[in-house]
Amino acid sequence: MGKLVLYGLLASPPTRSCCLTLKALDLPYEFITINLMVGEHMLPEYLQKNPQHTVPLLQDDELYLWDSHAINAYLVRKYGKDDALYPSELVQRAVVDQRLHYDTSLMFTDSLRELTKRLLFLNESSVPQSKIDGVAAVYDMVENFLGENDYVAGSELTIADFSYVTSIGGLTAYLALDAAKYPAITAWWDRMKQLPYYEQANAEGAAQFEAMVKAKTYTVE
Repeated sequence: MGKLVLYGLLASPPTRSCCLTLKALDLPYEFITINLMVGEHMLPEYLQKNPQHTVPLLQDDELYLWDSHAINAYLVRKYGKDDALYPSELVQRAVVDQRLHYDTSLMFTDSLRELTKRLLFLNESSVPQSKIDGVAAVYDMVENFLGENDYVAGSELTIADFSYVTSIGGLTAYLALDAAKYPAITAWWDRMKQLPYYEQANAEGAAQFEAMVKAKTYTVE
């Protein structure tokens, strides 16, 4: 196995989803911080590796791969001892993919990234009520996804859970999760926290992100 390098920012939820996958697979890797807050993702040397100027970015020998969902699927398929985290069975994989696409389209992109862009990058002093309502709609949908299941794509842990636990963790910085209203999410989140690598891979960065949001003064209009 060649040397794995993960470029990212610990405060970034997608970066932490990759940290969770790497830890779950027990893969050694080097972490290189790319500080988006000071524009390091726009430096020429980074753009040569990732012209989309996003984090995370995985380097595996000569391969440079970005997008956390693509990275996590690649890691499991190449290095996993089995396919448990990203099942090869058609229907199971389709469900995992659907959950990941929901994160891409609505949970992360339309909700979390949009709110974060407004407050942390554009320094706006208000966010639309519709965006906060969108966070509540995400919670409703994830509660529905979970139902009686232990994990977001069924009875077993998958890479979809790594994306969801980091994205939802970010969203709670904007709208607290009501445990009484969302018992399935609450139980699942507690389950995720019991993973032996959760604290190391996710907790510190999640706290950093929450602190960044809480440091901003803004109104909801």
